Amino acid sequence: MDTKVILDYLTALEANNDRDWYHAHKEERQAANACFEELLQALILRIGEFDPGVLPWPPKELTFKLVRDTRFSKDKSPYNPAFRAHISAKGKLPIPVGYYLMLKPGDRSFLGGGLFADIFPDATRMVRERIAANGPAWEEIIHAPAFAERFTVEGAALKKVPAGFDKDHPQAEHLKHKSWYLEYPVPDTLVADGAAFVDQAAELFRLMKPFNDFLNQGLEGFQMPAR
Repeated sequence: MDTKVILDYLTALEANNDRDWYHAHKEERQAANACFEELLQALILRIGEFDPGVLPWPPKELTFKLVRDTRFSKDKSPYNPAFRAHISAKGKLPIPVGYYLMLKPGDRSFLGGGLFADIFPDATRMVRERIAANGPAWEEIIHAPAFAERFTVEGAALKKVPAGFDKDHPQAEHLKHKSWYLEYPVPDTLVADGAAFVDQAAELFRLMKPFNDFLNQGLEGFQMPAR
């Protein structure tokens, strides 16, 4: 799988981020997108070996558009030169949490897991309650050697432990969080080798799974707000 076509197209799009260029290079975009979906399909099958809930999803339903929403942004460039996807049992919705990947040239690609969205107060509360009630299990996951060697829990956080939680709780620092996620950087050299990328991404996502499972157990019953 020659995934270099993905990097080549996105590099060109970033250098020519305007609508005329975008529409004039439809064939290149379609070729890069087809390659990305092929990569996703291979990755879904590998993830399905340890998380079968992802298997029913076709790649095209897990990807995000290149077109940017510029209404509230100072940056008015019309396109985001990155291919992105979220793989979970419910597709690309942020909850339940799953496996996220962003391919972006310039060694800016990464693999992710956990809850990135901090705009759902109910979800934040549910995860805090899960951590507060299951501190030892949380600590066991995030300090497991294979996990801790590769990942650090990130996410927006408050300065103080929120009301309703013990400020002296053993997991107080994690209770301050509004989101809990992982990011693992991926160099262009790996993205350009499709087979090697799938191998490493599948292994990293396998290591993320207990973290995702812990969050999803806390998020059971969460309802996405109506649009």
